[in-house]
Amino acid sequence: MSDSAAADRRPGAGLWNNAVARLRRDRLTLSAIAVLVSMVLLAAAADLLANNFFHYGFTRQDLLNSYTKPTLSEPPFWLGSDNLGRSQIVRLLYGARVSLSVGIGAAFINLTIGLVLGLSAGYARGRLDDVVQFVISTLLSVPSIPLLLIVAILFSPSPTALVIILGLLRWPNATLFVRGQTLSLREREFVTAGRVAGASNARIVFHHLLPNVLPFIIVLTAVDVGSLILVESALSYLGLGIAPPTPSWGNMLTTAEQDLSRGPWLVYAPGAAIFLTVLCLYLIGDGLRDALDPRLSRAR
Repeated sequence: MSDSAAADRRPGAGLWNNAVARLRRDRLTLSAIAVLVSMVLLAAAADLLANNFFHYGFTRQDLLNSYTKPTLSEPPFWLGSDNLGRSQIVRLLYGARVSLSVGIGAAFINLTIGLVLGLSAGYARGRLDDVVQFVISTLLSVPSIPLLLIVAILFSPSPTALVIILGLLRWPNATLFVRGQTLSLREREFVTAGRVAGASNARIVFHHLLPNVLPFIIVLTAVDVGSLILVESALSYLGLGIAPPTPSWGNMLTTAEQDLSRGPWLVYAPGAAIFLTVLCLYLIGDGLRDALDPRLSRAR
């Protein structure tokens, strides 16, 4: 075993300690985490920056400065302004707050439902498994994008409503993933030993199955947040997601497309923000998979 592999797998260290040790050596994943954390902090500080640094609210209009090209001389117009003279950089910060909140919130609901139903159906099997499989098959038989469009038209969702809608409509894939992992784990020797020792079903699920499924769920969460940000952006781009004047990266792209001939710079910032965020999330998911999957560490 090489010195680096030995450093990655320290004797007596648990899964999480070994994972942290491997992550410290993964510069690409660490860089993606740093970029994503910076974007989250900037989004959280949108009010502070808008009021104390840019001195420009996201709804403030200045028709005399419409279609201002990006300039470093005035902080509110570092990324230019739109057709109503609104600061593009300020709207980008508030749009980050909306888009990231929708992606993270919907992924949390989605994976919570998937974790509960997947563990329950995979371990109990029988009638519960049949009911869960029937519901999943029914939902998956309906194309997701048309279903989301119908729901968006009926409810005209606010950011909170969109989080709930996306979370409740996208749990089947997470449930199937967790169920498959649970079906595999329930036949392992440590589960059989737990039954022989008299452990209750709840103890086996929460103390033996859940810790083994959790690393995969963390990876799935990172990937799922990126997918949900793309879905939110697509709905907002079609005019069926977050309604103006509340900015999101998707509806900012919609406005930019309408004014592409006069303000092409309006496309760059929200497009780059979506691309960079999703790329970082997928890189983090890939890095966490390598760090948390014990089979990959044994292969090394």
